[in-house]
Amino acid sequence: MNQIDKNKLPNHIAIIMDGNGRWAKEHGKQRTFGHRNGVISVREVVEGAAELQIKYLTLYAFSTENWNRPKLEVNTLMTLLVSTINKETKTLIKNNVRLLAIGDIENLPSKVQKELKGAIDKTAKNTGLALVLALNYSARWEIINALKKISVKVENQEIAAKNVDENLFIENLTTFNIPDPELLIRTSGEYRISNFLLWQIAYTELYFTNKLWPEFRKDDLKEAIINFQNRERRFGKTSEQIQTI
Repeated sequence: MNQIDKNKLPNHIAIIMDGNGRWAKEHGKQRTFGHRNGVISVREVVEGAAELQIKYLTLYAFSTENWNRPKLEVNTLMTLLVSTINKETKTLIKNNVRLLAIGDIENLPSKVQKELKGAIDKTAKNTGLALVLALNYSARWEIINALKKISVKVENQEIAAKNVDENLFIENLTTFNIPDPELLIRTSGEYRISNFLLWQIAYTELYFTNKLWPEFRKDDLKEAIINFQNRERRFGKTSEQIQTI
């Protein structure tokens, strides 16, 4: 903790939680065992982010591509999602955490939608950490979805095509009103983005760790933040220009 500069904390951290299946295999268990233990890491990281007063934490919980996994695993993930939301809502309220969700939520199972909406509504007045769950999400889906919304507005002559700009595009993303992440963490030693927040991470710092998600703890989050704070973020400028600001 004494290595972390409280004045240089990332406003928004996003995490690709990868490695549940491999962790389970290493322990001679089925993949679903890894997902259940991954919930412990979620709890740890949410607590750690809240303690550090991070404003936004986005967790890549279920992608649109995950539907292609074995049916048993998908069903387990959906059941686990419902039970976890149900169990953790009181803790979120107690710790002043506000729950949000991004993705194609309308095409999740009705039971998941119900639990999710209930938790979002119950935590809506909380003013601390905003915990964003990316569910049934993919960046390509989000971008196409935004384009469809804008196309309808152009067809209905609500806006002129010449007025379509970056700000309008952002307004039609599921992350509208959520700042772009400054730090993206991926666990399990994989070096790819996996269709996650492709628009939003244009200037995000990327941090990769070999730790599998069920092994990831508060100290690992702090290590990622320390690494982030030791980087120079230039946003297209030179080092000299940054140093004179």
